[in-house]
Amino acid sequence: MKNEAMIDDLARQIADQKRVLDRLRPLSGGALAQLQKYYDVELTFTSNAIEGNTLTHRETAEVIEHGITVGGKPLADHLEALDHYAAVQWMREIAAGDAPLGETVVTELHRRIVARSKPEIAGIYSPHPRRIAGSPVIFPNPVKLPDLMARLGAWLETAPPSPETAFDAHFRLTAIHPFSDGNGRTARLLMNLMLIRAGYPPVAVRPEDRRDYLAALEAASLTDDLGAFQLLMHGRLVATMQDYIDALDGALPSGPKP
Repeated sequence: MKNEAMIDDLARQIADQKRVLDRLRPLSGGALAQLQKYYDVELTFTSNAIEGNTLTHRETAEVIEHGITVGGKPLADHLEALDHYAAVQWMREIAAGDAPLGETVVTELHRRIVARSKPEIAGIYSPHPRRIAGSPVIFPNPVKLPDLMARLGAWLETAPPSPETAFDAHFRLTAIHPFSDGNGRTARLLMNLMLIRAGYPPVAVRPEDRRDYLAALEAASLTDDLGAFQLLMHGRLVATMQDYIDALDGALPSGPKP
């Protein structure tokens, strides 16, 4: 009950912030493009860092913006940065439309996330058992993946546009864990696609959030209680929305605020 009360409080903050955010829109195309580019690099750095990518935030930006390779860093880390950033751009295109989400969107997100770094598994469900080192969570048998993903896709087609639903979709995909690698990155992009389409900014799970984030996902898988995970992600959305409000407010011309 404590988690539920805290989530309700955060949901009210998010609703208030969204009203402020909506009043600050629309920005000029140039200002919006600059903000999106900054946050898209942030999404790429944080999502890859969570999974062990060694590129720093600055190095990730250099690879994406200038194609500069970083001495001493694995080629795979560079390819992951390029793949993820390209997947973010595609995710934004889909979010801007109104076509129903479904299984095909999920597999295409995954395909793009590993297109250059691991093309042999891109968009393909794993034929092997999947485990996370040190975790007691057991993922579904590979033979069940097509049916589980079809069910997830059907749910996505009619899922209501809300932060809670976006976070639920993230958990559902990680719980199925259909791919040999890239499940977390795909789940975070799916979540952010749903957030953007519903009028919210995308949320970055930062490296400093990693322990709490993984623990909350593990607890949800073991107990079917998403309270800790929903609480964590609602908190991240509150912080992210405040960052966006501050950035958008600063990008407006001087004079009376709306």
